[in-house]
Amino acid sequence: MQSADNPYKRSINLADARLGTRAVFVTDDWFADVNRMLQPEPAVWKEGVFDDNGKWMDGWESRRKRFEGYDYAVIRLGVPGYVQGVDIDTAYFTGNYPPSASLEACFCESGDPDEQTRWTQILASVDLQGNSHHLHATTLNDQAWTHLRLNIYPDGGVARCGCMAFRIVTGRLLVKLSSWILCRY
Repeated sequence: MQSADNPYKRSINLADARLGTRAVFVTDDWFADVNRMLQPEPAVWKEGVFDDNGKWMDGWESRRKRFEGYDYAVIRLGVPGYVQGVDIDTAYFTGNYPPSASLEACFCESGDPDEQTRWTQILASVDLQGNSHHLHATTLNDQAWTHLRLNIYPDGGVARCGCMAFRIVTGRLLVKLSSWILCRY
């Protein structure tokens, strides 16, 4: 989705695995590993490829819920920053995408969030469609975050989760970061 109306095309994707971003917790990634949604390349379809859990999918995919609740993934950003927007990409997930999703964030001085961590909603629940990019501005984008929690309601597959920023927290090794890891959208 590289278009003139995309406000994030010159931003940094903080959820890029090349920065060291990775999932530190996931409720369920039975069908597809959660860290696949943090890859910098666009998602791909591999016809006829299966693994131990079924059809191989390029992204995060959880099992269907047989009880109340929802799935979520906690993501440690490789570089803390000011998240301006998000792209929840459901590429190739057509019947098994989550109907909706939301995003929360926190700032941890050190380590990862625990049960005492206060999460702040930066994207209220939004409706999702299958095989689509979902670009949304976030709230509280004047605050730096170290971790994100992507909530999917109730379950399903997300190919990529891009978290766009125009500013990053200084004091880290970020030499010409914006020139080599621009948002792929």
